[in-house]
Amino acid sequence: MTTLPDVLFVALAAVAGPLLGYSVYWPAFRRLSEADPAWARRWLWASNTAEQWMLVGFGAAIWMAAGRSWTSLGFVVPDGWRLWAAIALCLLVAGYFAYAVAVVARSADARASVRQQFSGELAAVLPASRTDMYWFSLVSLTAGFCEEFLWRGYLIWVLAPWLGWWGAAALSLLMFALCHAYQGWRGILRTGIVGAIFTLLVAAFDSLWPAIVLHALVDLANGLMAWLVLRERLADGKAVEGSRTAVSPGLGHRSGPGRDESGVASDRHT
Repeated sequence: MTTLPDVLFVALAAVAGPLLGYSVYWPAFRRLSEADPAWARRWLWASNTAEQWMLVGFGAAIWMAAGRSWTSLGFVVPDGWRLWAAIALCLLVAGYFAYAVAVVARSADARASVRQQFSGELAAVLPASRTDMYWFSLVSLTAGFCEEFLWRGYLIWVLAPWLGWWGAAALSLLMFALCHAYQGWRGILRTGIVGAIFTLLVAAFDSLWPAIVLHALVDLANGLMAWLVLRERLADGKAVEGSRTAVSPGLGHRSGPGRDESGVASDRHT
């Protein structure tokens, strides 16, 4: 049964949190990027990671205080054919991304094609060095677990008594997509499509675990491909598009690769 703490938690995590991020964290990131884009990226990732785990901690505390079973939230291992289908799907997706990353690593044409996708403001929050990639790996794992816990787990569970499961899932998906408004309309659409796939996975497997694993894989693979294409520009002494110019007008950070703390020097020979 839904309680007032559940409603307040969902309001905090799904409404207040994203609004705070869009109106406070993102503008702060833009200002910090004027002085040091590499440090600004890591500050944003660290802040986002801490915030998400804190929210999950609050939600878990409310859930356990109510004495509920975790299976009601979707934390159950699929059984029967669902288990084998989930394992096969995860392995298939992992294999596909491993192949895609290998192609991007070997082919200059593939890197040029991928670079077009990672442009503008989106490039400002993607890894461009080895150190960035370590941080982004943590962000990917955090997003995989925490976002599924909230958007495909807790939020749907709270809304389902009023809207039904599919109605709750649709509203959760809309809110999930809008939380990525900083990526522009294209980012909202792309996030909505990916979120819809995760929603269907939860419905098909009756479990959050396949969506959690695949969510982390998608984010990690995108981060790896972004690093492979963006590190070349830094190694050539060029600014990453979006980190110094597209983030906001008039950014003029002039530190060269030797002064930048992004770990470029260690990437030049990779």
